[in-house]
Amino acid sequence: MECSVSKNKNNCTCTYTSCSKRGHCCECITYHRSNGELPGCLFSPEAEKTYDRSAANFIKTYKG
Repeated sequence: MECSVSKNKNNCTCTYTSCSKRGHCCECITYHRSNGELPGCLFSPEAEKTYDRSAANFIKTYKG
C-alpha cells in the first residue's frame, strides 16, 4: 500500500503542524509508540491541544 501524504495531511487532526511526521502516519505512530504515547489523532480536539500524548491522558479524557 502506498502512503498518500497529501491526503493524510488533509485529514490530520494534530495541531502540531510543524511536525516532520505530519501526513506520514506510519512514522507518527512508530514515533509515539516508541515514547509510550498515542498519536494526536486519537484524542478529542480539546485533549489533543494539550500535547499530552500519554496513555493516562487518553484514558482520563475518555472516562470523563
